[in-house]
Amino acid sequence: MSTPDTPEVTEPERGDIVRLGAGDAELTVLPALGCRIGSLRIGGTELLRQGAKYGAFPMVPWCGRVENGKFRNGGVRHQLPRNNPPHAIHGTGRDTPWRTVRTEKTSAVFTYDLAEPWPYPGRVTQLVELTEDSLTLTMGVETIDDSFPAQAGWHPWFLRNLGTGGADAEIGFAPAWQEERGENHLPTGRRIEPRPGPWDDCFGMPDGVDVTLTWPDQLELKVTSRAEWVVVYDEQAEAVCVEPQSGPPNGLNTLPRLVTPVEPLEMATTWTWRRL
Repeated sequence: MSTPDTPEVTEPERGDIVRLGAGDAELTVLPALGCRIGSLRIGGTELLRQGAKYGAFPMVPWCGRVENGKFRNGGVRHQLPRNNPPHAIHGTGRDTPWRTVRTEKTSAVFTYDLAEPWPYPGRVTQLVELTEDSLTLTMGVETIDDSFPAQAGWHPWFLRNLGTGGADAEIGFAPAWQEERGENHLPTGRRIEPRPGPWDDCFGMPDGVDVTLTWPDQLELKVTSRAEWVVVYDEQAEAVCVEPQSGPPNGLNTLPRLVTPVEPLEMATTWTWRRL
């Protein structure tokens, strides 16, 4: 449901970096590189895995894998590029340059227009808001014409170890269920009791996503969202991913949420932190 395999991209030029700051929190956004969060430093300590494939990128207009890259909108069938064969993965937003609409000291707004290979015109907006102890990301998906199913979410790569001599991150959460993962790496549709990790799995949290990462004696970071779906991926030695999203993997097919002219898709997540 998550994967380290992302298309090769080049590092942005310095002029493409948007920098925000609040207290001792420093954040960079890379609009030319899929509008991902490139860096989040708290008191000089980096929290995100570095590199053009990593940071924290938006997943839009779908999250995780779409089975065989195919989905249907009413009676119309569509084929997406299978960039994680045999599936399509993580949307087009991470591979698209975004436009910077507004920047201030602690916030910024970015947009990009949906286009091929996505078959429907629309616009995606991302608002980034930083405070001394939190980061809030808000995403909206609007249609220009026809209604279409869509999803939105984020894929952060939090460092497993902060590199300051402390212990690795611990993951704490209490999901109501786990989506059973099939051999094709997609949910089977059966809900099961949550199993111990390591995970590359989707979980249901009907009261809202609430996952805590704790680097013992260093830092606690809480990922929350009003959405009820989260993918947790911790199969890599370097990083841990906590991915709040508006629907489960393959949700374009199994749980479609239509974006209509009168009802856009809105999704938000907040990360809050405190020193231990």
